[in-house]
Amino acid sequence: TTRSMSLTPEGEVYLEHARTILGNIGELEDQLLGSTISPQGLLRVNATLGFGRSHIAPLISEFVKKYPQVDIQLQLSVNPPPSGDDTYDICFRFGNPPDSRSIARLIAANRRVVVASPAYLERNGRPLQPQGLEHHDYLRDSSVARVHSVGGRKLRLLSDDGQRPAQDVDVPSVVLQSISTEVLMRAALDGMGVAVVPRLLAQEHLARSELVHLLPGWVFARYTVYAALPSGRMLPARTKVFLDFLSERVQELVQQRKLEQCCPGIDAVS
Repeated sequence: TTRSMSLTPEGEVYLEHARTILGNIGELEDQLLGSTISPQGLLRVNATLGFGRSHIAPLISEFVKKYPQVDIQLQLSVNPPPSGDDTYDICFRFGNPPDSRSIARLIAANRRVVVASPAYLERNGRPLQPQGLEHHDYLRDSSVARVHSVGGRKLRLLSDDGQRPAQDVDVPSVVLQSISTEVLMRAALDGMGVAVVPRLLAQEHLARSELVHLLPGWVFARYTVYAALPSGRMLPARTKVFLDFLSERVQELVQQRKLEQCCPGIDAVS
């Protein structure tokens, strides 16, 4: 018009594809330069609160010392961004690999287990069989309960060795519900009840005997920790070296048996 200019629908499509092409050219240049100079530029990382604080944040200073020209922007959130969101270069997620809109790199195999504090168990006794959970106060993860429960307040526990049938357990006494693993972990540490949490996140508390792994022959669910990468884009050198660095550190922990000593059942995946 005489007062303003705007894109037509065809122009919007043209612009989106042009940005993708220019982004690919920039990433190609990064890859080619990466063979002659150190990786550089901004690396945008997203992780859940618990995993980010316990496993990503402690490694950042070591990584930056090794690659000082890489600037890391780490955002921790309760829920990861949706698949296909290219706001981040790497999103660390728990669960199953994403759909075709993202590329996934496996970091570790993990499982959800039942835990409680020694003080809580001293007051209420320790369940020796899955059905024993019916008499305990339950700290419920409402973000996964719909997926790994059998309606209402019933849990399904799986045999760790796969030799026994699954057990469905009624948990009538739900004293706290939250989508935050950290909130549930804190409540378990304070002796409020039993919680189902990722063993990868509980390992430090288990190693220090602040939490007790209940029903070690049973698991609540098996899943993976993976790094989701935007599809349709070349992998910048800074992203590749960060993933290689993280995978290497996990492998070193497994080789040193640190993970096996404090939490058997966590396996690194290259």
